[in-house]
Amino acid sequence: MYRNILFFQLIFVLLLAGCTDTSYNSDSYYPVTPVKFTEVKLTDNYWAPRIEINRTITIPYALNKNEETGRMDNFRKAAGMLDGTYIGRRFNDTDVYKVLEGVAYSLANHPDHVLEDQADSLIAIIAAAQEEDGYLTTGRTINPDNPAPGLGRERWIHLQGSHELYNSGHLYEAAVAYYDATGKTNFLDIAIKNANLLLDTFGPGKKQDAPGHQVIEMGLAKLYRATGNEEYLDLAKFFL
Repeated sequence: MYRNILFFQLIFVLLLAGCTDTSYNSDSYYPVTPVKFTEVKLTDNYWAPRIEINRTITIPYALNKNEETGRMDNFRKAAGMLDGTYIGRRFNDTDVYKVLEGVAYSLANHPDHVLEDQADSLIAIIAAAQEEDGYLTTGRTINPDNPAPGLGRERWIHLQGSHELYNSGHLYEAAVAYYDATGKTNFLDIAIKNANLLLDTFGPGKKQDAPGHQVIEMGLAKLYRATGNEEYLDLAKFFL
């Protein structure tokens, strides 16, 4: 139990390095323009060393924990790269996304080709795990006939507790952060494919269930700012 608490505390600390929106263009929906976190340089004797420790120790540790705990193996299983059953809680995919979001914030301030290559290799596995229509929840994809507890027998039928939309929201946040940091669309393309599935599934005249957990709304708003596709913002408003 202590190790699990420590793991999630480390993810939280990791994200502090870039805990802000990564798209900064003002528009009619968001009239305030925040300062980019990359324009703030910490050179003191307290925070600056901790940011460096975050980059050199905390991020590698968190990436390794995703391997040790089977979180990345869930994506490999969903992609057909590895045999076996789903490991962990139904929302464990999000921990992979949050660590990659932290990687992106670190790369934005401190380019690191080794870390970026590692992130790209993980993103490629995530892409392989995504279903053809864009669905991405490994707890169902690995074995649709026997999904992870709490997901429900079919897609979207248990949104109050399934965390399917919660998974998507964290995916979008990580993908936008990585796009902003690197200019690459490999992660963003995964998010867009998933978001387009949501556009086809939810909204007026379609499925109208409310998300059981916040985050999808923020993720869609960030995806809108990254792509300019107002349908994502409209869907965020619909969910709200």
